[in-house]
Amino acid sequence: MYTFDGRIRYSEVDRSRKLTAEKMIDYFQDSTSFQSEDLGIGLDYMTERGIAWVINYWQIHFYRRPVMGEAVRIGTQPYEFKGLMGLRNFMMETLEGERLAVANSVWTLLDMEKMYPMRVPEEIIGKYELAPKLDMEYSPRKIAVPKEGGERKEDVVVRMHHLDTNQHMNNAQYVHFAVMYLPADSEIRELRVEYRRQAVLGDHITPVIYRTAEDVYLVSMNDEEGKPYAVVEMKLFKEVGK
Repeated sequence: MYTFDGRIRYSEVDRSRKLTAEKMIDYFQDSTSFQSEDLGIGLDYMTERGIAWVINYWQIHFYRRPVMGEAVRIGTQPYEFKGLMGLRNFMMETLEGERLAVANSVWTLLDMEKMYPMRVPEEIIGKYELAPKLDMEYSPRKIAVPKEGGERKEDVVVRMHHLDTNQHMNNAQYVHFAVMYLPADSEIRELRVEYRRQAVLGDHITPVIYRTAEDVYLVSMNDEEGKPYAVVEMKLFKEVGK
């Protein structure tokens, strides 16, 4: 497994001094970016060939969110390449080996000129050493959105600071906005995100909030026609006062 060490910064925590879900995703994205750079297939390589990895799905199990100042180790490993997709695990742990979170993810290689998925070239596959899947409960990639109900929230407008190097709203930003609609001081035990389309500069995103179970909140991040850009499902450990 490819790993790097870090330390939780004040700029990455919420009011409880714990790492936010959004910043957890940032650490995971950094780990795969660092691995690609070290293997010689990083941003320059991808840009020269007009291709990019885009994410289709996150599933993250939280055991404990690290706190400000805590030293952590972040790791990643691809476990399968399947046609147009790359499947990859992530983990975060303390330097003493306490597991803090594990994740599964599904990525697609995109032809940026045609904006169309492409088969992963052998040149890229050959750079990686595949590893067995991490031990975690794997949930389906598709997240069903209720056909009725839901509470519509104020639109989010995609600004320049929401964009990544692919000129799309970065995937962690959807989580940033979705978490805002949880009850105060909620603790997420599992996060799933299904990305259906890419939002770009100037797009209006309408969050619609559903409570699908006592401990489950779902946020559909919709376009102006009500079609989701992304669907975020959050299962909670608890709610304060319950």
